[in-house]
Amino acid sequence: MRASATTFPTGLLCLVMSAIAAFAADTDEDAAAKPAVPNIYLDLRTIYAAIPAGTLGLGFGNTSLSAALEALAARRGGALGNGLPAAKSIAVDLPLTVDVSDRVSLYGGVSGSAIDLGGGWSSFDITSWNIGVQADLYQQNGGTIPTITLQSTLTQSVPNEPGMTTSFNDILEFDYALDEDETRGWLAGVQYTHTDIASQFASIRPNTILYAGGYYQWPSNWKFTGRLGMQSFGGAQLGGRTLAQSFTQPILRLDLDRMDDNDNRLFGITAQIAWMPKASYQVTLRTPLYAVRN
Repeated sequence: MRASATTFPTGLLCLVMSAIAAFAADTDEDAAAKPAVPNIYLDLRTIYAAIPAGTLGLGFGNTSLSAALEALAARRGGALGNGLPAAKSIAVDLPLTVDVSDRVSLYGGVSGSAIDLGGGWSSFDITSWNIGVQADLYQQNGGTIPTITLQSTLTQSVPNEPGMTTSFNDILEFDYALDEDETRGWLAGVQYTHTDIASQFASIRPNTILYAGGYYQWPSNWKFTGRLGMQSFGGAQLGGRTLAQSFTQPILRLDLDRMDDNDNRLFGITAQIAWMPKASYQVTLRTPLYAVRN
C-alpha cells in the first residue's frame, strides 16, 4: 500500500514548522547566553534484539530496526511461510545530531543491521536512512505546566526497490519536574508509528504506545528513567496472508545514562521488554561521539 504523494512532505513541513516555532520562542536574553556553536555529535547507538516469531521489531523508537525487518519480510514473503520466524538482530544507528538550542535538536543519518532468522547471520548492510527533529514546544521552567516535547522521525529502508518501507514515528511526551534543577520528575506520553510498504500486496497497520514513568538524577550525574506502557499493533499482511498478528500488550523500558554538568549524555544503556504477546528483548548502548560539546 502506498501513501499519497503529499503525506510525508506534509508531515515534514508540519515538523519543521513546530521546530521553528519552538526555536523562535527563545528570548533574546536566552540567545545571548547560549554558546556560539551548538552541540554537534554522532549519537552512536548499538542495538541487540531478540524477537519472537510472528512479529516485527516494535517498541520505543524502533523505526530503523523495524524498517530492516519489515523490508526483509516484504521481499522474502514467499519464503516465510505463514508468518515471520523468530529473529535476532544487531543494528547500528549513526544519526548526526545538532542541538540548535536547548529546545531544538535536528538529526539525520543512516542505520545498518545484520539479522539471523534461524539459518545464520546475514551480512551487515546499510538498511535505512532517517531524518528528524526533537523540539520542546513548552518548557516548565519551575512552573506548574509540564515540559511538552515533540520528536518526529522519518525512516526509509534501502535499497529503493519493491518492498521498501517508509515509516513516520511521532512521540509526544510530557515531563513534570518535581524540583527546580529538574533532577526528578514524572513522565507521560504517546508514540505513534505509521508505515507504508512499496507494494500493493503488503500492508503494515499502525503501532501505538501509551506510557507513563519517571526519572531521578543523582548528584554524580547518573540518571535513571523508567517507562511502562501498553503497545497496540494492528498487524501485518502480505498477499492476504498474516505475517504478524495484531496485539495489545505491556511494554517496559529502563534507561541508565551518564550525564555531564550541562546535561549532555556521555553514555547510556537501555533495556526494553515488549510482550507481543511473547516477550521480546532489546538492549541499546548509546555512546555519543562529540565534535562540539558545550
